[in-house]
This record gives sequence, C-alpha cells and structure tokens, in this order.
Amino acid sequence: MIAAAALYDVVLAVHIMAVVFAFGATLAYPVLLSVIGKADSRALPALYRALHAISIRVIMPGLAVVVICGIYLASEHKLWSEFFVQWGLGAAIVIGAVEGMFLSPSEKRLVQVADRDLAASGEGPFQASGEHDALVKRIGAIGATMDLIVLLTILFMAIKP
Repeated sequence: MIAAAALYDVVLAVHIMAVVFAFGATLAYPVLLSVIGKADSRALPALYRALHAISIRVIMPGLAVVVICGIYLASEHKLWSEFFVQWGLGAAIVIGAVEGMFLSPSEKRLVQVADRDLAASGEGPFQASGEHDALVKRIGAIGATMDLIVLLTILFMAIKP
C-alpha cells in the first residue's frame, strides 16, 4: 500500500512537471515575439525556428508524458468517469491534433516565409510580407486558444471534487 501510494505521488509529480515543461514556455511567446520584434526584427526568423523546435522537441514529448501519467493516475483511482479526467484527455487530444496538424506545419512555413522576407529586405530592417503577417496572426490566435485550454485544464484539475 505504501509503495503504491509513493508510486502514485511520483507519477503525479511527473505529470505536473510535464505540464510545466510542455506548456510553460508557450505562455511567454507573446513577450518574446514583442521584445525581439522591437529590438531586432532581423532576428525573427531565428526566433521562429526556436519556437518551432520547442513545438517538436518540448511540447509534443511533454504532452505524451502528460497523457501517459494521466492514464496511470486515472486508472489507479478509477477516475475515468470524472469530468476533470475526461476534460483532460479531451484537451490532450485536441492540443496534440492541433499541434501536429496545424501549428507545427504552419510554424515550419513561417520559418520559410520569414527567411524569404529577410533575404528580400537586404541589409535594412526586416520587411514582413502579407503572408508572414497572416501566418503570425493565425498561429498566434490558435496558440492563444491552446494556452487557454491548458489553463482551463489546470483549473479543472485544481478544483476537482
């Protein structure tokens, strides 16, 4: 019984750490984009590359750990019928699908467009194209929605019965 409780607590801690690992940085994206865009707009393509790498190397693996740990936690205490578990699983599916099918490919395209726009800007300041601006707006809106889903999921986990 003690070993099972200790394992549950360790898995719970890993579950929480995976949420912080996977999604914590995304809440800072607007600040990064604003500060770097104003300080040195020519650095935007490199920032977009970094954000895309975070999607692939941090968010998706972190989400996998969140789901695996969540399955164990829900199964261990037979919580599958609880709203917060169903919401969490649904949120993970939506986030994973949106990340894989929309955000990651869009970020990859944004890197290409930003590289093209930077080359076209010559030595002067970065001149963003309409395609660039549309991609940034679309990615930002979807990203903000994903952040809202993460924050709501944390809220539902914290206020569960």
